[in-house]
Amino acid sequence: MIHQLGPNDFLYILSATRWTLLLSAFAIVGGAIVGLLLVTMRLVTFRPLGWLAIGYVQFFQATPPLMQLFLVFYGGSLFGIRFEAWTAALIAFSLYSSAYLCDIWIGCIRAIPKHQWEGSRALSFPEPLTILLVVAPQALKISVPPTVGFLVQLIKTTSLAAIIGFVELVRAGQFINNSTLRPLIVYGFVACIYFVLCWPLSLWGQSLERKLGRSQKRA
Repeated sequence: MIHQLGPNDFLYILSATRWTLLLSAFAIVGGAIVGLLLVTMRLVTFRPLGWLAIGYVQFFQATPPLMQLFLVFYGGSLFGIRFEAWTAALIAFSLYSSAYLCDIWIGCIRAIPKHQWEGSRALSFPEPLTILLVVAPQALKISVPPTVGFLVQLIKTTSLAAIIGFVELVRAGQFINNSTLRPLIVYGFVACIYFVLCWPLSLWGQSLERKLGRSQKRA
């Protein structure tokens, strides 16, 4: 039934923002856990593990996240599992984010100057201790800006969850638009919410990059 667009409609869209934020937060945490595992696999000397991690990363970076979402949501039925929309979205976006976080973090680790590794070896540090005590703290500092940048991308990518029926910002906007037939106002409001969520994070990421650049020049 068509009705006039009112304050309650905007409040309903605003209330769906929490699901976008929750999905993004849980997906980045899940992606970080899997991403750390992938980084470990790429750092070990056992090459087949490294190749497996590289293949995983290449698959998730070379395929659309929408396809990955469909594979998780519908693929569980092959094993007699029926995922709810929330569960499927969380799994799909965690796997998606883990591939990018792995690439970001492994790049930051490799950006550490070689003399840091060589100095640790000269002090007879074992490789795991070198990574944990010498390399990881420096790589962590470098990795913050690109990780924040990826988080902005992830927040926008979660809008794809609307396709499988998960009610986040875009899906809530679809419901209101279907009952009011005011797409320009409704989707314009949704776009403004995404802007409010992502713009401060983008500014923060740029600020971190500038600070990191200045500190590297001083060093």
